Amino acid sequence: MRRVVLLFLLFAGPAAFAAEYRSIGDNAVFMYDAPSAKANRLFVASRFYPVEVIVQIDSWTKVRDVAGDLVWVERKSLSDTRTVVVTAALADVRQKAEDGASLVFQARQGVALEIVELGMDPWVKVRHRDGQTGFVRTNQVWGR
Repeated sequence: MRRVVLLFLLFAGPAAFAAEYRSIGDNAVFMYDAPSAKANRLFVASRFYPVEVIVQIDSWTKVRDVAGDLVWVERKSLSDTRTVVVTAALADVRQKAEDGASLVFQARQGVALEIVELGMDPWVKVRHRDGQTGFVRTNQVWGR
């Protein structure tokens, strides 16, 4: 059995462990401590709040949030829209994926930004809900 697992890890590589991120698709979605509407409501997540998918069971999804908390949410409340949330006190969003590029806008901690394009480490192209787009450093956001 160990050989099978080792072969899987060898051939599947890092892609097998790539995180799956989604966002909350509805306004005011309850997050629960178990996969049931009768479970304890822990908090309310707002639209565009990014979450990492851990496991899906029936109509429920266990997710990890920016704080590292593991909670349950109804699958129907999730969106395929990819977002990040600003974790720095103030994130600089620049015109180009360069430190010296012109500043487009700044986003405060907790602001959700839609992902426009990934794969430009250490940058991610984002869009603010008002339509402004630019590049933010990946170490200033969570959810990619």
